[in-house]
Amino acid sequence: MSSVPPTAAALTSLARTRPAPAGTALLRSALHTRRLVLLKALLVRARSERDAVDPEVFRRFETSWRLLEQVERRCPGVVRDVLDYPTTGLWLAVALTGRTGPSLDRHLGRLESLAVTAALRAGSPLDLAVEAPGGLLSLPGVGRLRLRGPGPVRIRARSRVVRLYDEGAPYAAPTVLLLTDRRDGTLVGRGPDWTGLPVLPGSTARLDDLDPYRVPPGGFGDPVRTATDHAATDRSGWAAHWRAAQDLLRRVDADRAAEISRAVRALVPLEPTGPRSVGATMSAAPGAVLTSPAAGAPDLAETLVHEIHHSKLATLHELVPLYASGRTALHRVGWRPDPRPVAGVFQGAYAHLALADLWRRAAASPQAPGSWRRHAGQQFDDIHDQVGEALTILVQSDELTMEGREFAIGMAEHHASLGGRPPHRAWSHCV
Repeated sequence: MSSVPPTAAALTSLARTRPAPAGTALLRSALHTRRLVLLKALLVRARSERDAVDPEVFRRFETSWRLLEQVERRCPGVVRDVLDYPTTGLWLAVALTGRTGPSLDRHLGRLESLAVTAALRAGSPLDLAVEAPGGLLSLPGVGRLRLRGPGPVRIRARSRVVRLYDEGAPYAAPTVLLLTDRRDGTLVGRGPDWTGLPVLPGSTARLDDLDPYRVPPGGFGDPVRTATDHAATDRSGWAAHWRAAQDLLRRVDADRAAEISRAVRALVPLEPTGPRSVGATMSAAPGAVLTSPAAGAPDLAETLVHEIHHSKLATLHELVPLYASGRTALHRVGWRPDPRPVAGVFQGAYAHLALADLWRRAAASPQAPGSWRRHAGQQFDDIHDQVGEALTILVQSDELTMEGREFAIGMAEHHASLGGRPPHRAWSHCV
């Protein structure tokens, strides 16, 4: 259950922020290994605290674990996809740190949804009743069924057809899901009480405005940020913004556009907190980009590049620590008014280095809109020196591990290769 240690070449490739197959494969392997470790830790906790867990919750948890094992033996790829979905990571983090009692019971019940989702996507025959907390049955990465009562839901699946019966409304027609592609386990549904998660254009990413674990309970950050409710989400608008941002990236940096398409598993709409869009990621949920509505295609493109690099570095740090934990030293960086610990300096420098790389290309590209070329050139000038100062802090710090120092040196080498400003030809197009 251990990942292959990263090679020097893979670390160097990741340090330069440029998309590369070796780095992508390394991070995917590390992410899955981490999920398996955390899932096993939750099993150990549930069994060690069995006397404090509701007996029915524990029975369902054990039944769900066995179902997941059965599906994994037959269709390991589908189980891996379900476990690696971003909201699974946040669920595990919340469940492992939750208090014993009703809170833990509630989180343990989520395993039933994961196991059932994996079984349905694998085409496994099923006939069982599952719980629907709050009258909602969430199938992570697929969609949500809203019940007319408290549940449970009777699930009957045979081959490619799944029927979901609301046992609190015995005369209602069942919701029907169809397994349209056995290769990747694609499920689509229909029925007045079913809401699926749309796939964003040109990618496999989902616009996730449904999953109860798409943000932590109660929100996150200061000021507190919360997810937009599904009823208030303009799905067609988000799809159009995504398409425009991807089109812009393809014209300016096709490799980055391809990386975004592969790396982003979920785009989570956030409630606006002001006139500017806000992006975020969570170390427990790599592959999810949380963002409030963007001001335009360049804004969303920059947010996607910035946030996916936070995910990449968080995943890498789980595999091979880049800096020591528990240190209290704080450092000043140019992009924030508050002093930051070395972890914040590392994260900020990495994400802003990726943006500097993007802005340099945008400022030099005749394919970029003139307004973005001007903006990108100015942003590159502003951030280039700030990243350089942060990299000096990192390279000289005694808080980094040996791998972290080598990684910081690789970042510094890429920073130096960008030069002091974009090529002159970019400015000739700024009219």
